[in-house]
Amino acid sequence: MTKKELLARLADIEWDDFEVKEAKSELPKSTWETVSAFANSSGGWIVLGVKQIGKKFEITGVDNAEKLENDFSTVLRGHEKFNVLIQHTLKKYDIDGQKILAFFVPSSERKPVYFNSLSNTFIRTGSGDQRATDSEINALLRDQLFGVMSARPVERTTIKDLNRTTLARYRDYMLRANPSSPYNNLTEKDFLEKLQITDGKHLTYGGLLFMGKNLSINKSFPDFRVDLLEIPATNYADASPRYTFRIEEQENLWEYYFAIIERLRRQIKNIPYHLDENGVGIEDSPEYDAIREALVNLLMHCDYFSPMRPRVRVFTNRIEFENPGAFPRPIPELLKKDVSLPRNPVLTKLFRNVKLADNAGYGFDKMLKWEKATHTKVLFENSIDVALVTFNLEELFGKKEVDQESTPPVTPPVTPPVTPPVNGLIIEMLKIIEGKMSRKEIQDKLNITNKKYFIPAYLQPALEQGYIAAEFANPNHPKQRYFLTEKGLQYLKNRQI
Repeated sequence: MTKKELLARLADIEWDDFEVKEAKSELPKSTWETVSAFANSSGGWIVLGVKQIGKKFEITGVDNAEKLENDFSTVLRGHEKFNVLIQHTLKKYDIDGQKILAFFVPSSERKPVYFNSLSNTFIRTGSGDQRATDSEINALLRDQLFGVMSARPVERTTIKDLNRTTLARYRDYMLRANPSSPYNNLTEKDFLEKLQITDGKHLTYGGLLFMGKNLSINKSFPDFRVDLLEIPATNYADASPRYTFRIEEQENLWEYYFAIIERLRRQIKNIPYHLDENGVGIEDSPEYDAIREALVNLLMHCDYFSPMRPRVRVFTNRIEFENPGAFPRPIPELLKKDVSLPRNPVLTKLFRNVKLADNAGYGFDKMLKWEKATHTKVLFENSIDVALVTFNLEELFGKKEVDQESTPPVTPPVTPPVTPPVNGLIIEMLKIIEGKMSRKEIQDKLNITNKKYFIPAYLQPALEQGYIAAEFANPNHPKQRYFLTEKGLQYLKNRQI
């Protein structure tokens, strides 16, 4: 973080990975809460020597930089306070003669990270530190088995717990989709063992989930289900009835895949379809590829030991893939490069061997094809125990809407003013803002509970594009309210013409 970047952050809207603290000669006690929160989340900067006064940040500096640096490093590298060693980096700044220290605390490979006792486990929510709930701590503890559980045997299971129809369908699909695979020539016993569906005696957790009998799965995973709901509105509050379709219970993950993808393909029009030389149906569409990748991603990387259930929700303006279990790395890192850290390697192998998942990482590149094909955003969100991928269905406001609504049907045509793009989510928010409203009031009216989703998807784009404004410069002001600007009011007025 450069000096210029530091100053920019002090003047910007809420940051998930940035915390300032006034510290003259001693470290504030809240420092360790923030260290825990950053280590359990996606990492972040702790800046010492900055004081927040109302809506302003005042650079106060530190009196004894060497002592504070030593105190901070001693605690993080020792064994007395934190349960794990925490590597960190340090940046030093001189601003108007004042010394500033900035420590970067990375996301930890071993979570939960806590100080003194497990109850002192903190996570980052928005721009603040929150004590983790029991369910969030349990999710962090389960992540210690990331990449391990799917290959472990399930006691008291045998090959009789396999769904024979699913096994036959899978082998037939592999023969057609991947005819050169050496697995096609194996005996059933070798086939099941090589793909880690069994360990020779018991089914593995991955094998049971993928092609087991539903009754057998439910003995290890009570209320086993992958949900799909079609909701006739942009949120539950406006939906009547609450949903128009809910997928029926399926035998296992292989059967869920086909039932869900068949339903999702109806959301995409005009998908080119042909049979290849092996008789496998090929559907060529970047939108379809993106949705299929998201579904396979959900099924492969779900935390099936969570009390939550994976679900797909189709609203009138978006499709959401909500998955128990966080992504293994911060979203920016996953977007930059393929990270091959599957939560359930057995499930990943089974999908890849039939060429339904051929990406070495999390398939973000395929999912992002949706943006180019539809001119709408794909949003990726990551929290302690949930990962969410959202595909927006409404077109960006641009040439298409201008042509249909704003351009008078005269010759020669009158060129309307150029309007910056506005996505469907912003339009939805602009419609409900009345007078001055707090962030929570806007979220409640939109029936959105997740602040970490609302701010980057709705609030920040609308502020940046000038359709709404904030009453106070400090985004954390306790009386902060947002209102429509002249641009926002004019935009809504033009849409009604």
